[in-house]
Amino acid sequence: MNPVTYLRAADADQALHHAGDGARIIAGGTNLLDLMKEDVMRPAALVDINGLALDGVEQTGNGGLLLGATGRNADTAYHPLVREQYPLLTAAILAGASPQIRNMASNGGNLLQRTRCHYFYDVATPCNKRQPGSGCAAIGGLTRQHAILGASGHCIAVHPSDMCVALAALEAVVHVRSARGPRQIAFADFHRLPEDQPHIDTTLAEDELITHIELPPAAQFAGHSSYLKLRDRASYAFALVSVGAMLDLDHNGKVRAARIALGGVAHKPWRVPAAEQLLVGHAPTADSFAHVASTLLFGALGQGQNDFKIALARRAVVRALELAAAGTYDNTGSERDGSD
Repeated sequence: MNPVTYLRAADADQALHHAGDGARIIAGGTNLLDLMKEDVMRPAALVDINGLALDGVEQTGNGGLLLGATGRNADTAYHPLVREQYPLLTAAILAGASPQIRNMASNGGNLLQRTRCHYFYDVATPCNKRQPGSGCAAIGGLTRQHAILGASGHCIAVHPSDMCVALAALEAVVHVRSARGPRQIAFADFHRLPEDQPHIDTTLAEDELITHIELPPAAQFAGHSSYLKLRDRASYAFALVSVGAMLDLDHNGKVRAARIALGGVAHKPWRVPAAEQLLVGHAPTADSFAHVASTLLFGALGQGQNDFKIALARRAVVRALELAAAGTYDNTGSERDGSD
């Protein structure tokens, strides 16, 4: 057993004082504790931030929402304002994990999940993400779950979050704080591709604390969104491919704006704004959706066992856009009329 010091922060300043130098922030702990049990991560200290007032959902002055970092995933998914204004986020959260885990997992912690690559979790195998420079056992190994986009010769792992796929499509902003002061990180810039430093998952510094996740106004998309998750079993499984899709349709049924993000295919949620722009001004048809899917997946490369993901992702993008064009399906059990 590895010794670890437990500290309960009374405020953000105290949490930041202990951040870094081998200490880890903990809220829900649903991923961090697993990694500690498997000896993948060995923090010298855990700084508990559950006592901080960071668990609410607040409206912003411009009509968006602020999600507190320590808010639980389940509370966020079922919050009336989230369900009404951001149904894609509700659907994505409820597609992930299990009810028990969603009741504990925090919003900020969801952003900081580590990959579920089997080799990352197996300390007997080389892994550049776990031990930089040791090699990637996944390359040439079991690759069914692995990346088809944005991978490198150092890492082919994928980001596991469903929530983050929706946040990418919603163009969320991550609010963080350190002793140097606050800063905001566009969601597209928060997670990294592996390149030659796969052990660095995000652009968050070790001494920074996530305080909130800001959702910009998205009322124009609320009536036409879908989250499609394809996996090996119907529950408690990570996505082989997932798609978060949102459309803004005019009174003639043509696309004014589109947002599409993919999960299960890369080291971060995958978006290509230029592909989304292809739909603007056009009717939402299967042919136009297929063209977008091909553009989104340009350069996709399998590792053998996961070659099927390329075709699967193409079909998933088309299907998710078809569902979004028809209306918004809320997987909590209600269905919306998608009329404008």
